[in-house]
Amino acid sequence: MDVPLWGWAAFGAVVVIMLAIDLLAHRGAHVIQFKEAAWWSAGWVGLSLVFAVVLAMTLGTDAGVDFTTAWLLEKSLSVDNLFVFALIFGYFKVPREYQHRVLFFGVIGALVFRGIFLAAGVAIVSQFTAVLFVFAAILLYSAFKLMKDEDESYDPGKSVALRLMRKVIPVREEYAGTKFFVRELGKRVATPLLAVVVAIEAADLVFAVDSVPAVLAVSDDPFIVYSSNAFAILGLRALYFLLSGLLEKFHYLSKGLAIILAFIGVKLVMQASHKVIDSSIPEIPSLLSLGVIIVVLTGSIVLSLLKPPAEEVDDDGGDELAVQQPAAGTPAKA
Repeated sequence: MDVPLWGWAAFGAVVVIMLAIDLLAHRGAHVIQFKEAAWWSAGWVGLSLVFAVVLAMTLGTDAGVDFTTAWLLEKSLSVDNLFVFALIFGYFKVPREYQHRVLFFGVIGALVFRGIFLAAGVAIVSQFTAVLFVFAAILLYSAFKLMKDEDESYDPGKSVALRLMRKVIPVREEYAGTKFFVRELGKRVATPLLAVVVAIEAADLVFAVDSVPAVLAVSDDPFIVYSSNAFAILGLRALYFLLSGLLEKFHYLSKGLAIILAFIGVKLVMQASHKVIDSSIPEIPSLLSLGVIIVVLTGSIVLSLLKPPAEEVDDDGGDELAVQQPAAGTPAKA
């Protein structure tokens, strides 16, 4: 698909403007409440759908469908990120009023690194189409782990990125508002807030292992794969605050994601077979992929709400929140 330069410029302008609006709306320490998160989530979803319509009108219906499919796929896979965000915030005891700032800079880093990974992925696929079989194997293995509940747990304290960071710059144990650096005894030291951002970025790199092959199964066009990732990432902060404390209620969601990953893995196998082995082998169209993702994602959420986990009610008869948000206090050692 030949996307004109003005298309890239318009997309970049939308991203920059929305990030600026978001930053201005959340200056300083600010606790994101449910209602505010709901409005922001609706805004990001609405903007993404409008972008899909614009693509369909200017570049063709296929472009709009591919974007919507890739965006929804990335959006569903990003739910796993939310669990890790909650784990990292709990590990470092990040006060709620600082969490949006952390995620804001985490999103900027994710936009950069995802762009690099996706560009590399598109380049590799264009030169070595058979690598699609490797990507399919990654997705199918990830689906198997999710279905069998064998997905590795994430331990922020063991992050290689954090260990490297501590070797470069000392990290104090106390927060200093929303600052990332302070001076102590004439030396510049990092605050735990910077360590949290590094942990968030490191986690996103891990998730890119599944994310990049998955979106390449939908399209190998650089504009489609990057713009869909960007819009999914941009709405991730609002989605986190919207679902914070409710994540464990969607206990069937991991099974739904496993089915989606397996389906995309099969789609990738058929796509690779069509290109490498025999052109008569059919490919799964993006419109069908979009329908499968919507049905499976909706079904897993509805089933989770209809059949809550048995351990949801504690001994006092109250609901246990999945994420206990710290209000303040001394952070875990960075």
